[in-house]
Amino acid sequence: MPASDAPSPAFDGLLLASASPRRRELLAEAGYSFAVHSPHVDELDDPHGDPVALVFENARRKAAAAATAFPRARILAADTTVALGSRILNKPAGREDALRMLLSLRGKTHRVHTAVATAAPGAPPSLFVETSEVTFHDLPEAEIAAYVDTARPFDKAGAYGIQDANNPLVRAYTGLLSNIIGLPVERLAAPLAALGIRPQK
Repeated sequence: MPASDAPSPAFDGLLLASASPRRRELLAEAGYSFAVHSPHVDELDDPHGDPVALVFENARRKAAAAATAFPRARILAADTTVALGSRILNKPAGREDALRMLLSLRGKTHRVHTAVATAAPGAPPSLFVETSEVTFHDLPEAEIAAYVDTARPFDKAGAYGIQDANNPLVRAYTGLLSNIIGLPVERLAAPLAALGIRPQK
């Protein structure tokens, strides 16, 4: 089980630098013990930039901010975005933005990029990026609008959660499901072991 939020500045265990409840769930299900801190950083949000460079830099910024606040902690940070061709789809601004995003994705295949940063105390972060692909059904607008109104996916990149109950959008995917959700836990064993962190189960 994870430790409580807002640990002491002297905390020296694994610190998940994220506000995402989905990342907390994935890390806990993988058997890790950790504390949670949501760093306040200015994230890049360029809809026409390089999606891999964007998530890489945002993860690095989150890890650096968390390391400043908790200098003894072992840090884990991540950032996820959706890319449709050269267009980046981050979190929607509201209902209409979410609907617009999902309509642009219907019937197409897009990529989901998650950058992960891990850092030992006093050391610069190590980073990697995991990429998966998701293909949507070509649904009518009314069904997509119903999903938005039911799931309210306003805190999710691309305006959807593949793990949402009764999600009608996704036809197929390749790559790690956990990566699409927001944290590629299958790739964490080696970088976390390098920090002296191993799962408890």
